[in-house]
Amino acid sequence: MSDLPKHVEVHEEGPREGFQIEPGPIPTEQKIRLIEALAETGLHHIQACSFVNPRLVPGWADAEAVVEGFNAKPGIHYTGLFFNGNGLDRALAFKDKLTVTGSISLTASEGFTKKNLNRTHAENLVAMKRQSEAQLSKGVPVNRVGVMAAFGCNYQGDIAPAQVIKTLEDGMRIAEETGARIDLFSLADTMGWAAPHRIEQVIGEVRNRWPDMKISLHLHDTRGLAVANAHAGLKMGVSRFDSTVGGLGGCPFAGQPKAAGNIATEELVLLCEEMGIDTGVDLDALIEVGRMAEDIVGHQLPSELIHAGSLGAFRRNVH
Repeated sequence: MSDLPKHVEVHEEGPREGFQIEPGPIPTEQKIRLIEALAETGLHHIQACSFVNPRLVPGWADAEAVVEGFNAKPGIHYTGLFFNGNGLDRALAFKDKLTVTGSISLTASEGFTKKNLNRTHAENLVAMKRQSEAQLSKGVPVNRVGVMAAFGCNYQGDIAPAQVIKTLEDGMRIAEETGARIDLFSLADTMGWAAPHRIEQVIGEVRNRWPDMKISLHLHDTRGLAVANAHAGLKMGVSRFDSTVGGLGGCPFAGQPKAAGNIATEELVLLCEEMGIDTGVDLDALIEVGRMAEDIVGHQLPSELIHAGSLGAFRRNVH
């Protein structure tokens, strides 16, 4: 346990990831309500929206209206997801309110690259180099290499750690060619193939290759192992995790329409608290926001904690 981080940085993606997959429509004012409530829980990173093609992701056709509408709280980094130049320009229109940074986004699975982007891996490398150059030319820092399907893929099966290393090397090559300075690797279990031993294997291989690089985990709870996988990551010193309040969301291109989304933020925070790791988040307040999210979408969310309540609440009542 000596590698446990003292503090974990929680990156909340519930609004963006949740509302992109809900059949909806979710009213703009309800999206704003959720973002502003999350800002009162102690979270410092909130992905508020997605600047994507509204024909492909109609749930975020109102991205501009949402960003214009919410009151930004000082000290919180609000971000918006984008995949191309048009999305970047839409995000930059709100650079006074949003933190806009770029990334080199790759996939360890050729099958998922084709399904998700309609490109081969080689074609995606060309596109990512071009995108990085465009971002840097507009003063947008490119500081992250992300790898989707880093632990397995519904279209290609198991992904070997060596394939993740190769994909990261491709990303680092793009960074070197464009002048981007990378300080973070994001490893995503996009379709829920990870198990604790796979987390340990992949992170171990990445650390062997880049011992000083910060690692972030994006863990979907498709098969119920997200908390166990987060525990494995914490034991290996990972100090940054993406999560979604209530377990909102899913992956619309993963071929599993009813799959659970990312690890529930409140369950991640509970795990950290029980392990003595600080997150800066008020868990009871976060649980209430999870219940709000469930009310907004109008159906039960995957999080067990928003129904059971925190341990702290019970401990306070024990005499």
